[in-house]
Amino acid sequence: MKKAKVYFTKTITPESLVKIYEALGRELHGKTAVKISTGEPGGHNFLQPSLIAPLVQKLQGTIVECNTAYEGRRNTTEAHWQTFRDHGFAAIAPCDLMDEEGELVLPVRNGHQLKENYVGGHLEQYDSMLVLSHFKGHAMGGFGGALKNVAIGVASAFGKAYIHGNGTPCKTLDDMFAADHDSFLESMADADSAVIDYLGSRNMLYINVANRLSVDCDCDANPHEPEMADIGIFASLDPVAIDQACVDAVYASPDPGKAALIERMESLNGIHTVEAAAELGLGVREYELVELDG
Repeated sequence: MKKAKVYFTKTITPESLVKIYEALGRELHGKTAVKISTGEPGGHNFLQPSLIAPLVQKLQGTIVECNTAYEGRRNTTEAHWQTFRDHGFAAIAPCDLMDEEGELVLPVRNGHQLKENYVGGHLEQYDSMLVLSHFKGHAMGGFGGALKNVAIGVASAFGKAYIHGNGTPCKTLDDMFAADHDSFLESMADADSAVIDYLGSRNMLYINVANRLSVDCDCDANPHEPEMADIGIFASLDPVAIDQACVDAVYASPDPGKAALIERMESLNGIHTVEAAAELGLGVREYELVELDG
């Protein structure tokens, strides 16, 4: 099987973010969604507007998000729009809360767990998507990167609960943690496949920024401080390969602080989302790392 190319730079600046996008050699056409995490208020590890602004503006992109399925300050449309403003995203580009007017039901072909996926209804307004992810740990997924940003991130609030419950919507946060774990990881891969089928794989690009490597996600209002140093920026046409490359980079890091993030990933079998996505044909785990530095 042919290896995917994953581009990498150690430099984490607005300029290097544009450079690594250009290295992919594929333009996003039409109306472009830029899928980020707006970050739960109280947290501070989310990708900063000052870092992403030049790339978003180069693409004339619209920053997109959906409401959360848990209590907080992004689980209602009014509160989430305030977060867009408070975290500085509304100041750099048009923003869109994709599920504020409802959801779109997408079929899942040959899924591990799901037969359908519920996404923000405004997804139908876009022709292409840059999946711009902060790679870090996660209290349920083990880690969050491109695959999680598409699966959970593009899902409507109801869709998030549906994925967490493996097709039976969770009603509480306790329900989410009680659901069969590996099935949840497979459900995320199923949700990825539905979105990629809908937009078309040629209309999606993936960039992971591996900085502020907390064991906790940006959805946490009180995330643990990172214990390891920043790694860099990764970019690929392949969502499986880019997440695999980020996981491998954590293991390969000489920083002893990596132990906490590795423990988080391994304790929750985080790699299983990558395995499940590869089984669905969403990408390959074998890759060639192309370094842009030096």
